[in-house]
Amino acid sequence: MSKWTGSWLSGPRSALEPGADSGDGTGQQWRGERLGLPRSGPGSVASTGRRAIAILVDFALSGGVAGLFTMPELPQNWSLLAWFSITVIAVGFFGFTPGHALFGLRVARLDGAGTVGLPRAALRTALIFPIIPAVVWDADGRGLHDKAAGTVVIRVR
Repeated sequence: MSKWTGSWLSGPRSALEPGADSGDGTGQQWRGERLGLPRSGPGSVASTGRRAIAILVDFALSGGVAGLFTMPELPQNWSLLAWFSITVIAVGFFGFTPGHALFGLRVARLDGAGTVGLPRAALRTALIFPIIPAVVWDADGRGLHDKAAGTVVIRVR
């Protein structure tokens, strides 16, 4: 039991997955190394900060789009529907949302397929909604929503 509680009570170093850098120099050296991604530059795992700002841009855009249809009233929950629709369609067909495009990010499948596709994009987006899967990530910087969909957010520039 102490090993189980230590994985989340003792901080992030104790929660590293097997093969991750545990400080002794025998494991993973950077986020995405196990996935075959470079340490930095194009193709590397996107930083948490860039991803957070990109989703805030998407939220603002969705609120604006929903507001156009509900004026003069506030969009209320319609902005969630707009965000879900924009995210699923954009990621499913193009691999990025408007916020991702602005900050040079892209959602890529781990199996190397060209597009994420609508089913994976819908699963990924549905798991972002409850927030917890999106903020619990592994040593590669992949949230639970990315793990479930078999995706990773990478830098394109």
